[in-house]
Amino acid sequence: MANEIKKTDFIQSLEKGLNVITAFDHEHAAMTLTQVAKKLDLTRANARRILLTLEHLGFVSSVDGKLFSLTPKVLCLGYSYMSSLSYRELAQPYMEALAAEVNESCSMSVLDDREIVYVARVQTKRIMTIALGVGTRLPVQAASMGKVLLAGLEQEALQNLIKALNFEAFTSHTLIDPKAFIAHIQEVRQQGWALSDQELEIGVRSVACPLKDKDGKTLAALNISGHASRVTKEEMLDKFLPALQNTVAKIEQALKNKV
Repeated sequence: MANEIKKTDFIQSLEKGLNVITAFDHEHAAMTLTQVAKKLDLTRANARRILLTLEHLGFVSSVDGKLFSLTPKVLCLGYSYMSSLSYRELAQPYMEALAAEVNESCSMSVLDDREIVYVARVQTKRIMTIALGVGTRLPVQAASMGKVLLAGLEQEALQNLIKALNFEAFTSHTLIDPKAFIAHIQEVRQQGWALSDQELEIGVRSVACPLKDKDGKTLAALNISGHASRVTKEEMLDKFLPALQNTVAKIEQALKNKV
């Protein structure tokens, strides 16, 4: 969750500029000035100044000054963060080996407030696959990786985040009782892994483990995911979990050797 700051330290124009960048998405790949202003509840004059500034800086381009869209330069904002995750590049070959071993997809994510964000993914070549990629965001409480990331938080931070969660029932399997969820996370913390059995989407199962540094701090989460039509819960726990734990142990050892 974002830290509170004094009003005198908060730059609203920067907030609005970042909001304009994130307003563009798959459904809004290109927008007019009016559309941007309406979507973000800005005045036309304010939206215009922000768009022209972003265009001057190279983050936005326009067609005749009317239809605006993001430029590839925006990727440098995300790449700066991705390149700072030294363990991500180190883990990639181990994730590829794991995906080949179990013939299912392997992913890595980090915690961002009430969501997890995918920072690496190795996908298998199947007719029926789960369409996820780097940058994908999922609700933390219904994802296996989200659970192990929550389990890695200090108790106070965990309690505060859970209070802010909207316990939406994504499927009939989603755990929506806050007290029961806290107890579940305590169980995840003790056993060192988490299962999501069709809690986010019917037909999708996954198991996850935390990736920790030499001091035991959780850096990220790794998981194996598969479709319920081909992967049973028992297979996920009896076959895939040991393979995942073995891979995580190898990555953690590689991290220690790197220091």
